[in-house]
Amino acid sequence: MGSTLEVALWVWMILDLALGSVLLPEVNDQKFIAQCVNEHNTARSSVRPPASNMLYMTWDEGLAITARAWAKQCVFEHNIHLKDARRMHPIFLSVGENIWAGYPPSLFNVSRAIKKWVDEKQDYNYRANTCTNVCGHYTQVVWASSYKVGCAAQLCPKGVANISTKEGVVFVCNYATAGNINGQQPYETQGAACSGCKDTCKDRLCHSTARDSQRSYNWTPDWDSSPAHASSYVTILIVRPVALIFTFITAYIVHYTYPNVFFYE
Repeated sequence: MGSTLEVALWVWMILDLALGSVLLPEVNDQKFIAQCVNEHNTARSSVRPPASNMLYMTWDEGLAITARAWAKQCVFEHNIHLKDARRMHPIFLSVGENIWAGYPPSLFNVSRAIKKWVDEKQDYNYRANTCTNVCGHYTQVVWASSYKVGCAAQLCPKGVANISTKEGVVFVCNYATAGNINGQQPYETQGAACSGCKDTCKDRLCHSTARDSQRSYNWTPDWDSSPAHASSYVTILIVRPVALIFTFITAYIVHYTYPNVFFYE
């Protein structure tokens, strides 16, 4: 016969499946940050031919704040403020952007989204600097002088505009300094990997203690009028604890009323 705890675990698993579908990583989630940074640097260190000036990319809190603010719009289009750097970031003079969107939410993960951008390399000819399809997401990922990234994932219960009315996810990454400058190739190939940098070379990327350092910003875009991920915070701080309490109360009542409802061989 199952115990009250076993009953509670079964009920909690069901509730967790229901609640888990609406939870996405926050911009300060260290696992999420590491995934975003690692996926970008893996792509950057793997370019062929090898890049002589590819900078190691690190996380930037300000870019993540901007990415989150735009992702909350739940539209599949670029930020309308991109050309006004002052409204995109407190210190950078230019900001680039990549967007991924899809449904259902269970399809989203960082690796899959960034891989979608990186896979555009099959349509990009580096030597001719031409593209046979869409390549701008890929070239931004591997733009040598873009050394900071900040990303955010947003649940869109009513759908993503320009994609679908079904519940989906928008994933936005912002970059500084911006890439995709007309007429320029994303990186240089004169010499061996890192040969064009004065920094430390590791995994074919140029590292710099000063450039790679982290900075915090007491800043929010002036066009972001809504609280940051209020719904997610409510779910985490209120709904889940209440659901947990409800789970054990329900389990106790079930077990007390129907003591023989669960049997195990």
